[in-house]
Amino acid sequence: MKKLFIYLILSILTVTTAFAQKDADAKVILNKLSKQYRAYDAVKTDFTLTIDNQQANVKETQTGTLISRSKVNKYKVTLYAPAKKTIMQEIISDGKNQWTFLKDANEVQLNVADNSEEGFNPAKIFTMYEKGYKYIYTGQQKTSGKIYQVVDLTPEDSKKNFFKVRLMIDKTKNQLSSAQIFDKNGSKYTYALRTFTPNYKVTDAAFTFDKKAYPGVELVDLR
Repeated sequence: MKKLFIYLILSILTVTTAFAQKDADAKVILNKLSKQYRAYDAVKTDFTLTIDNQQANVKETQTGTLISRSKVNKYKVTLYAPAKKTIMQEIISDGKNQWTFLKDANEVQLNVADNSEEGFNPAKIFTMYEKGYKYIYTGQQKTSGKIYQVVDLTPEDSKKNFFKVRLMIDKTKNQLSSAQIFDKNGSKYTYALRTFTPNYKVTDAAFTFDKKAYPGVELVDLR
């Protein structure tokens, strides 16, 4: 699940301004979304991650929480066991170091945080200004009384394992509602925001790993 989650996040982190003239409507929508998100000190969102492959008869759902402070590249991702609130994995970064807690192994892997454009950085999940995708506005959809603006992203690199990312943006709230990855193997990965708390009150202590809270855990320093 770690691999799938990282794959999903990396896929929706960025879109490119290099193709802006190809779809002015999409540019306006994404710029507006990013501008609003950048105004927040920190945000918290509860999400659902669903993996669906009808051909392979696979459908899995996992819940999680993301807290991020994008201006300083700090974040905390918590993934829970299906249908439970048991923490299965956490990925924490203070902008310099990244800790990955794996419950099954009772292990924490410590790495240097990768703050590059290609690095895993969910603190940038709502800021869409980097390279990597063409984008197009495909219109509006109305679901359960809400209107969503739909933007499709196509990776510039044809060697990617996926061929499309679909963003659903709540038009009234100007807020990302979901992102769906279309894999070339027939799988769909859907990241859906269940809650969104802007200017979430959080201290820097939340973005470091507290070993005392995990009795008996083994720390593996990979720096």
